[in-house]
Amino acid sequence: MKILLLLCYLATWAAVPHLLFLKKRPAATLAWLWAILFIPFFGPLVYCLFGTDRLRRRRLKHRARFSAWPSPQRPPASATDDATAVSIRNLPGRERQFLQLLSRINQLPASSAEELRVLRDAREFYPALEQRIQNAKRDIHLEFYIWRGDETGGRFLRLLADAAQRGVTVRLLLDGVGSFGLRRRQLKDFRAAGGRLAWFQGLDPRRGRFVLNLRNHRKLQIIDGAVAFVGGMNIGREHEGLDPLFGHWRDVQVEATGSVVQALQEVFADDWFFATGEKIPRRPATVHRAAYPMHVLVGGADRANEPMSKSIVSLLHEATTRVWIATGYFVPDDVLLAALELAASRGVDVRLLVAEKSDHWWLVIAGRSYYDELLAAGVRIFEYSAGTNHAKIAVADEHWAMVGSANLDYRSMRLNFELNLLFRSPEHNAALARILEHDFAASQEIDPAAFARRPFRRKWAEAVLRPLSPML
Repeated sequence: MKILLLLCYLATWAAVPHLLFLKKRPAATLAWLWAILFIPFFGPLVYCLFGTDRLRRRRLKHRARFSAWPSPQRPPASATDDATAVSIRNLPGRERQFLQLLSRINQLPASSAEELRVLRDAREFYPALEQRIQNAKRDIHLEFYIWRGDETGGRFLRLLADAAQRGVTVRLLLDGVGSFGLRRRQLKDFRAAGGRLAWFQGLDPRRGRFVLNLRNHRKLQIIDGAVAFVGGMNIGREHEGLDPLFGHWRDVQVEATGSVVQALQEVFADDWFFATGEKIPRRPATVHRAAYPMHVLVGGADRANEPMSKSIVSLLHEATTRVWIATGYFVPDDVLLAALELAASRGVDVRLLVAEKSDHWWLVIAGRSYYDELLAAGVRIFEYSAGTNHAKIAVADEHWAMVGSANLDYRSMRLNFELNLLFRSPEHNAALARILEHDFAASQEIDPAAFARRPFRRKWAEAVLRPLSPML
């Protein structure tokens, strides 16, 4: 017993220099230091599972061998094709500069879509994806964080197995943490039909996986290299509103065609190569009409400059009249918090749609600890009470809109591998604004005076959890 205690003590102090050399943000470093030192036995164990960046180092090593991904040292081109370049040149100067800024932040060129469709929930997204799978001729590339082993997951696995049997190359990439409950027997028919499955890390000692912290939270589906879906939706019965625990599920996905599909294919190919070592051949570029200028925002712990956070902050700075944002989880860092407050302080109509209840209840409590300063700056906050809010969408002014997988929390901004699409389209901006207006009406707006009178026990819970925000 004495030897065990000594080993735990040594592990505690060994974790401290490791943490310091990672050079995390000061707030995150202090939060982990607090956990390691004041929870002597459990703290170092949690840090090993959630606080290290082993996956980041492995992924960067893999990427050095992945020739299809643009080199971080090479400045991005202004656009991927001539049609996109012309479309961007025709934009007002400020908006053109905004896209150029995003190119520098994300180290990716601007892109465009020929056709774009907003899918408001699973009742629209699932049938659209099913139809594309059924009509696929060449390949199907699917990337999800969660794939349930329920009737919904089984239905899609059968569709994929049918596609594989008729000669379509099917690649399915799942996160090992989010899809942990999916069993081998449920995948048996899919694999037997020729479907290819890969896991993006997770906790599975049998496969040498011990990473819980750095998760692939992206939701990306590409069919025949011609059409892509991006958004916040996973595969499971709860998305169809069939789980009483969650109730109505609010989420959004977009369907796009055009040159942006090639950019998204690069994202999938990079993730697939990391998980399997297989390089997906790059197809020759085809000519598309550039109806909607857009940018692919790729976030993850392997990208040192935090492009997702900087891109969203840039969108807040760009707005002049309104910024409406819906997020499943809201635990902002100081930079994002300041950007929200500054936008509201200069007269921009800033509204946040957040969850009233969540599967991660501690995030709701931690998020509320930021309400006072946001409300004081003029930000309007709505807590969605008509079910579960899982959507990650934003509209800025009358032209810009964003849909994707990233929440406004520490994990999405710095740890998870995320994917958002930012696009310029008045019609789709208006469509998303209508969705948000409907959700605002189904929510409870936070009244500053009433919120200030909340019980002391709630204030105490918020105060305790707020310092832990970088770890949540």
